[in-house]
Parts: sequence; C-alpha cells; structure tokens
Amino acid sequence: MADVMFTNVKIFDGGGEAPFMGDVLVQGNRISRVVKQGYGGRSAPVSGAQVIDGAGAFLMPGMVEAHTHFSWNDQPSLDAIQRMPPEEHILWCAEVAKRYLDMGWTSCVGAATAKPRLDVVIRNAINDGTIIGPRYLAASQEITVPGGLGDTTQPHLPQPEFAFGAIVSGAEEMRRCVRMFCKYGVDSLKINLSGESITGMPSEASQFTEEEVRVCVEEAKNWGKRVAAHARSTWSIKQCVKQGIEVIYHASFTDTEALDMLEAHKTEHFIAPGLAWLINTSYHASQWGLTPEVTRKMGYHRELEAAVESMRAMRKRGIRILPGGDYGFAWTPHGTNAKDLEYFVKYVGMSNMEALLSATAWGGPMMRMGKVLGYIREGYLADILLVDGDPLMDITVLQDKARILAVMKDGEFHRAPPVRRAHQMAQWAA
Repeated sequence: MADVMFTNVKIFDGGGEAPFMGDVLVQGNRISRVVKQGYGGRSAPVSGAQVIDGAGAFLMPGMVEAHTHFSWNDQPSLDAIQRMPPEEHILWCAEVAKRYLDMGWTSCVGAATAKPRLDVVIRNAINDGTIIGPRYLAASQEITVPGGLGDTTQPHLPQPEFAFGAIVSGAEEMRRCVRMFCKYGVDSLKINLSGESITGMPSEASQFTEEEVRVCVEEAKNWGKRVAAHARSTWSIKQCVKQGIEVIYHASFTDTEALDMLEAHKTEHFIAPGLAWLINTSYHASQWGLTPEVTRKMGYHRELEAAVESMRAMRKRGIRILPGGDYGFAWTPHGTNAKDLEYFVKYVGMSNMEALLSATAWGGPMMRMGKVLGYIREGYLADILLVDGDPLMDITVLQDKARILAVMKDGEFHRAPPVRRAHQMAQWAA
C-alpha cells in the first residue's frame, strides 16, 4: 500500500462548505494531511509518496449506497431473481459488487438478499480480498408473512425454500427466523412491513402484527444487529419509529403524525426512498409490459406523487434522506445508482450540495462508521474519488464512469487515474 499525494485538486471535504484547491496526502489506509492552498502553501515532501497531479479535478469522499441488493439480477420479477441457481448467483453478486466500486460507490448497505447467505458470503469475500467490492453490510432475506410481500410459494410447491422471502407467522416463528439469520452472520434484518403494488399487495397495505414487529426488533438487538424495513404505508412508517427500526426504506405515504414522529427521532433513523423504482416503474418499464397506463392502475403514479411530497416534507424537517433506489431490476439496472442524486435535486428540491452530502457525509453514520468515513479529513479512511467535472455544478457527472477518473478504497486504488504522474515526492518538490 503506497503513500499517495493528490495535488492541485478541488477538494470537497464533506463538511458542506464550498470546495477549495489544495493537496491531500494518503498514508496507509488513512488521510494524513489536507492542505488548503493559501493556508500554509504546498505540502512538505514525503519520501516515496506517489504524486497524482489532479490538474484541477474534483476530489471527494467515496459514495455510500444505502439500499443495495447485489443479488437482484437485473430481471423483471422476484421469481426471476430468486430462481437463479446458487452457483451462478454468487458469481453474479461478485460481478455486481465490482460494478458498484467502478462507479464510485465505496460503501454499500445491504437491503435484502435473495438467498439466506448470499450477502454474508459476498461481504466476507470482499473483506478477505477474494473478490473486489465496496465496504458492505450484509442483510438477511426479506422477512414476510404467509401471503405477504416476498411469499412467492406456489400451492404445489409450498416449501419455504422456494420462496423469495423468509416466511414467518407469529412471534415465536419470528424469533426463530431472526436467530437463524444472526447465526448466519448478517449485519441487519430486513422486514417487509408493507406491500408492493406490482406483487398484487397494495403498497399501503401492512401485514405484520405489532407483536411480530416488536419481537423482530427485540431479538435483533439482543444479537447486536440492526433492523431495516420495507415500509411504504403510513402505519409501517409509524411502526418503524415506535419500535426503533433504524433504517426505513421507501416511506412513501406519510401523514402529519408520521412526519412529527420522524422529526422527533431524526437522529435515530435513515430514509432511503427508492425514487428510482417509482419513477422508472411508472414511466420507463413499457418494454416489460409495465406501460404507464398499467402502472397508473397499479397505483405507482399516485405513490410517486405521495413519495415526493413526503420527501420534500422530510427534507424541510431535517430528516436524513439517502440514495438507494432499489437498483437491480430490469428497469433499474445496477450501475445507474447515481441517478438517485439527480432525482433528489429534480424531485425532492435538494441543492446539488445536499445531494452530494446525502451520498458522502450522511453515509458514514449509515455504515456505522460516522467517525472515520464520509469526509476528506485527517484521520479518516481513504475512500476517495477523483472526478472530471464539478458535481456541485452538474450532479449528473457522477453517472458517467468515464468522468470518474479514480476510485480509491481503503488507501488503495481500485481504478487509478488514466494518466498517472507518479514519481518520488522529493523530485516533485524540487
């Protein structure tokens, strides 16, 4: 792991201030020095350090994706995802993990996996260097009830292993399910507290009892695990706050009480609305039979309007909204995740600065690494992007792989700059 000096770069440090020209020194896997031009001049030489002359390029923290499904295989249905044979499925996940890192997502939060141990195996393989990928928090399968979202069993194949989700009925089955996933080594449990219109269960429907939800959270916390919820309905959002479910996916349908509850506990929750799913399902899925006329009847157009209104209200109340758009379906393919930042600006009313912060500074706490991740600051982990263009002027530049000149994770280049002016620091200083 060589020391690296980025010089002549425009630094966005994640603090919410305007970027500044300066130098950044990486030693080992940490940022050891950030020097602002005009405040102490150029950095002192460091023997043996590689020098990257950014020529004014934009240097920023690596991005954090808050709603990640590596095992979703860019197919149009849950069955097509779940029924991929396990051998091919693990290879798919490995390829997708690399794709995320290619696009500048240096950390990802698993939101559910299609088979019980896929996320755990991928996380472990990334951590031990077997495969290439971002920092990753591994999730369980989606926990559901008979007939709920994720129960894809057929009458002639009732065995639960043929289901997309893990099916429970009652508090003790829930407890057993949570313990099973904790035994497998997940970082978080995913519970489907509401429906999903495309599956035939309306998004505003909710299927769990309060006791089942309570037991899920209680048992997860006993094991030191986090709980995340698919929660589109108003009741399910309120349950997340009431029961202490930290990560809330979607949160489309709110009322004043739900917003008040979220605001009162805004330091305890993260919202990842999945706008890409709603937008693309509503307007860009005709190729798969989901014409705008069909999806309007399903209720997605109305939900999109409700979700945008909810997110705008949350933004005004200071509730954290993070990128993660349910990518991995045919009309939300992996690798297009930075569209979320564009959607935050276009639909939610965020400034480009807010959208960028949602993917960087706010991602540190989402990864449970708030003191070491998400900033370009001394002592922080060296997860760094070098970008051709200024996302504060045009947030869409982060959607173009060619504009992401370099990706560094944990002090090592995953993708080095195309022209790498690497030589001894002493030579550069001279």
